[in-house]
Amino acid sequence: MKVLDGEILFLYDAKMANPNGDPDEENKPRMDYATHRALVSDVRLKRYLRDYWLDQGKDVWVRTLDGQTVTADERLRALAEAYAKETGEKVNVKKEVPDSFIRWLLERLIDVRLFGATMPIKGESAGQGGGLTFTGPVQFAWGYSLHQVEIVESATISSTFAGRESEFGTFGKDWRLYYGLIGFSGRVSRRRGEATGLQEADLDALEDALLRAIPAEATTRSKYGQTPRLYLHVRFKEGAAPFPPLGDLRDRVRFVPKEGIAERKVRGVEDYTLELSELRDLLRAHAGVIEETRLWLHPELRVTGLEGLPAAVRVG
Repeated sequence: MKVLDGEILFLYDAKMANPNGDPDEENKPRMDYATHRALVSDVRLKRYLRDYWLDQGKDVWVRTLDGQTVTADERLRALAEAYAKETGEKVNVKKEVPDSFIRWLLERLIDVRLFGATMPIKGESAGQGGGLTFTGPVQFAWGYSLHQVEIVESATISSTFAGRESEFGTFGKDWRLYYGLIGFSGRVSRRRGEATGLQEADLDALEDALLRAIPAEATTRSKYGQTPRLYLHVRFKEGAAPFPPLGDLRDRVRFVPKEGIAERKVRGVEDYTLELSELRDLLRAHAGVIEETRLWLHPELRVTGLEGLPAAVRVG
């Protein structure tokens, strides 16, 4: 897939799961209480993608160990050791590092090429300052549910553990949503990608991860029950003015519950239809600058109004 400017719409659902717990609220699902919509940070989405890439044998800058994010200093030390083994050249990450090391980092770390990073190092050709910053050519806004949701009413659970001489128990909170269809909006900048060395293969890997990472990685007790439902990547023609005024593609998606079911009472993908004619008409209005509209739909998702998408290509 050629590196082109583009817009991404990605939807997945969470059924009896906690898509993004808030540590400041007993790990309750993040919520906009004014609108009763669930919130999911872009950091949570990117963690699924990074974990998936690690399982695929790719390396990433932001990693976790035993549930804790590995610090930037720890990652740099580990990468400097790997660089020395591969090239025979040692680098001191506490001082100015050669540009060859920075190029090596970009070639190695797929998440930096896609999402950018700030590293506490300084290269030979870097300007003044205490770090090196790459602005990511792929950015996602915070996700939110496309409808009102409900949190499961009873969240208290009890657990029993076996000790050396007796059993003991504890109580805790296990907050979940009954159901939520989460929408993310993303953007790809070809110009930003030139600085990070973004490749066509990286966009292929991003597409693959968006379709497969959540089922593969959301397997913990609170995260199980999440499924990708829709992926749309609008790619603009090379040489066209970048980013025509499409706005947030989520604004053109209409969540229509079955007759007699309130938004907050939706409990599964079978309880609603997505009306997408506004999205289709928006893309048709800008068909002259669209190179390709890449589309994937989960077979269980019911949609209307997608007929006649410009330059449509089915993927997955």
